[in-house]
Amino acid sequence: MSKRPRRNHSPAFKAKVALAAVGGEKTLAELAQQFDVHPNQITQWRSQLLDGAAGVFGSPSPAAAEPVDVKTLHAKIGELTLANDFLEIALDKAGLLASAKR
Repeated sequence: MSKRPRRNHSPAFKAKVALAAVGGEKTLAELAQQFDVHPNQITQWRSQLLDGAAGVFGSPSPAAAEPVDVKTLHAKIGELTLANDFLEIALDKAGLLASAKR
C-alpha cells in the first residue's frame, strides 16, 4: 500500500472548506468526501477560522500602532555613514581596500 504524497492546500481552499463547515449544510463526512480531506483537518480549519474571525473586526495590530521616530532613525543613519567612511579610509590606508575595489 503506497502513501499519498503530502499535499499543501492554499489559504483560499482552506477558507472555502472552513466556511462550508461553519455553514452546517453538510456533515463533516460529506464535506471530507467532497473536498477530499480528512474530517479532522476540516475541524481544525474551522476552529482556526472561528478563532481568527474576531481579528478581522478588531483593533489594528500593535506594530502598526507604534509611531516611528524619524529623527532617531536619521541620527542612526548619520552614525553608520560616519563609521563606514572611517572604515573605508582605514582599510584604504592599510592597503586592503584597493584589492577589493579591483
